[in-house]
Amino acid sequence: MKLTNIPIGKSGKVMRLTCQGQKRRRLLDLGLIPGTIVRAKQKSPFGDPIAFEIRGATMALRSEETEAVIIEEVKKNKKVS
Repeated sequence: MKLTNIPIGKSGKVMRLTCQGQKRRRLLDLGLIPGTIVRAKQKSPFGDPIAFEIRGATMALRSEETEAVIIEEVKKNKKVS
């Protein structure tokens, strides 16, 4: 599943990134490395961007960025690492 599709309040574990170059470097710098748990916190009024909790910090990401992040949904909301 793509990070874009995760429902608000649910968590997922980053499996891989499907982008290259500067876009990949930016996502890695934000902490979206394989194994990281990400939780969707809140959508903006128009649905984009979405606020995510990543490694204890809240970050707003646009769908064009989250389309490149492949996650596996975590059934139980684990504490974000």
